[in-house]
Amino acid sequence: MLNSDTICAIATPHGMGAIATIRVSGNKTFSVVAGLFQRNGKRLAVEDIVSHKAYYGHLININGDLLDEVVTTFFRAPHSFTGEDSAEISVHGSVYIQQKLLQVLVECGCRMAEAGEFTRRAFVNRKFDLAQAEAIADLIGSESEAAHRVAINQLKGGFSKELQVMRSKLLEMTALMELELDFSEEDVEFADRSQLLALLQETLSHVNRLKDSFRLGNAIKNGVPVAIVGQTNTGKSTLLNTLLGEDRAIVSDIAGTTRDTIEETLNIDGILFRFIDTAGLRQTDETIEKIGIDRSYKKIKEATLIIGMLDSSIDYESMLLSAKEMIEKVDFGHQQTLLCLNKVDVLPDQGETLLEKIRQDLDNDKITLIRLSAKHKIGLNDLIDTLKNSQPLTHSDATLVTNVRHYEALLRASESLNSVQHGLETNLPTDLISQDLRQALYHLGSITGEITTDEVLGTIFSRFCIGK
Repeated sequence: MLNSDTICAIATPHGMGAIATIRVSGNKTFSVVAGLFQRNGKRLAVEDIVSHKAYYGHLININGDLLDEVVTTFFRAPHSFTGEDSAEISVHGSVYIQQKLLQVLVECGCRMAEAGEFTRRAFVNRKFDLAQAEAIADLIGSESEAAHRVAINQLKGGFSKELQVMRSKLLEMTALMELELDFSEEDVEFADRSQLLALLQETLSHVNRLKDSFRLGNAIKNGVPVAIVGQTNTGKSTLLNTLLGEDRAIVSDIAGTTRDTIEETLNIDGILFRFIDTAGLRQTDETIEKIGIDRSYKKIKEATLIIGMLDSSIDYESMLLSAKEMIEKVDFGHQQTLLCLNKVDVLPDQGETLLEKIRQDLDNDKITLIRLSAKHKIGLNDLIDTLKNSQPLTHSDATLVTNVRHYEALLRASESLNSVQHGLETNLPTDLISQDLRQALYHLGSITGEITTDEVLGTIFSRFCIGK
């Protein structure tokens, strides 16, 4: 894929629209595009082209027939997205015109671009590093303000700068270690072990912070997973329908109506939430319902937020037992829990008293309790505000890891640095410690592409759309 070919592709969504943009990049770009472009009946001379200037004129095919009125912008290397000579041709959004222009470009010596080839060329030409290149795909795919903010921060190089600082510290440490190996016969120690250990612990803490941010970063990118759980007929499906503003889940007085999980996303003030309506938790011998309940427990484990629905119309002891059974499934180190005392419209005078009693009996300050009537929207604003405030980092510029490849590299780097720390604390030979340091450097470098392979690059850029 990486050669001197001049490539072309449609950069706008496929189909008919007001306008469409075709991108061209490579060393033949100016000669090919200028040969198809006329202004005032005259062809545009390559030597007269001014970079970053938009030209209005007519596009003709190789037989001289008029194809369309267009606006073409030229970019001279290296001041372009790809770092090569490139052009963007804006045509009317006819599917015929788009396909005809691509055909003419291919006839003039271009070839169709592969998925992600424009961005890959930009990476190879050092316009940005690999983490920033992947951030472009995240930016295109962002569905919420929070996901957009995280992608923009990575595209600006915030994540890469943090990695660069860590790698420079580790490189200095590695150089001192390997210098000792060169003078091993003289028994010279160039690196103060206590200083190295302090530097290592600082770097390891930084790596672990980035690694641990993946849970939130991944949730922001794909939607914060929120499991709506509870016993049958507590109002789980009603709540989902009320939040979405449509009848997405079947609501019935018959217990066990929901037998599988239902997932829908909702953007709340720039944060994407992925709500999961689960099967009612109860003892049953019905095979299909048991499968649904098993899936409910699985979703509870995967969720970042858990909304536990309690039926205020049943007797208090049964309701309290239901609350305790749900709490037992929660990992309070990684999950937040909201308990909703639902159907308070049935007993409006006792709602607050009942809520306070549950709070005292549960005696857990990590649980948020809310009075709610999902059917009549009582307490719904309190629930939505609690959901919004549950993601404190989404409104900051803190670096969050959203890419599973980056997470795996940080995980491997953390393991290597832990081995280095153990080696320093137990006075292992310098060559063994140095080897673990090199492994950590390798894993951190693989994130930004300082160390990579064609196979890895092929996998990454194949996920991009054609034209990007």
